[in-house]
Amino acid sequence: MDWGRAKNVLIYAFLLLNLVLGYQLWMDLRDQAGASPDFTALSVATQRLMEDNRIQVLSPIPVETPQLPKISYTYRPDAQGDPVKLTQAVDTRLIYGEFKDLQNAIGDEIPNLDQYRHDPQSDREDAFVYRPLVNGKWPLFNVDLELFHQSQKIEYFREPVLDIKPTGDVEEQKVLSASKALGTLIERNVIPPRSAVKDIQLGYYGQMFDTEVELAAPAWRFTLDNGEMIYLQGISGDVFTPKSDKSDQAKE
Repeated sequence: MDWGRAKNVLIYAFLLLNLVLGYQLWMDLRDQAGASPDFTALSVATQRLMEDNRIQVLSPIPVETPQLPKISYTYRPDAQGDPVKLTQAVDTRLIYGEFKDLQNAIGDEIPNLDQYRHDPQSDREDAFVYRPLVNGKWPLFNVDLELFHQSQKIEYFREPVLDIKPTGDVEEQKVLSASKALGTLIERNVIPPRSAVKDIQLGYYGQMFDTEVELAAPAWRFTLDNGEMIYLQGISGDVFTPKSDKSDQAKE
């Protein structure tokens, strides 16, 4: 064996491995920097309020500010009926693995499963909650697809009776930044003292008026450490909470 040549091969292999690992580390750091808490975007007064009220932000603050339209949809909660039993129960571990594995397991019974996304912040003790996606990306927070489980097995599901209308001819508007939305909630004293914001997510939210066609607008959802969810309408800046489903404009 030519040990000199073998040594050179090993050196080159290690150099190549270091390059790959270095590139991956750089990509990870770049992604983290692009979605990290950007407190510099908050006013000095807002930062002072955070300190005074001991409000923590544990979640990265998204930097995206896309242009999105309002949407209309039909949703009949009263028409969903009872949960439907799966032909065969599947392991709950599929929820946390590759989506294709879950789809292979229950996709025949829920053909539109790829049009939903798991919403861990909304999971309940007995059910995993999935949200329908608007234009394949933005979750509609008002509507649930539920996967009921017990003893680490998913046994039943309940799919919403839902129809999201096309948005092709609806005007798109730029959404407020997450930093601006967070600052608004802090300045209006909507986030209680000693709270921690554990998740920030952009999607759609609309007040339910029990009409034939419901409306929803882009909204930032802030989930607190106690499970409470606060929504800030991404166009108008109005604040909503599911408890009252009423605007908190009076707090301005």
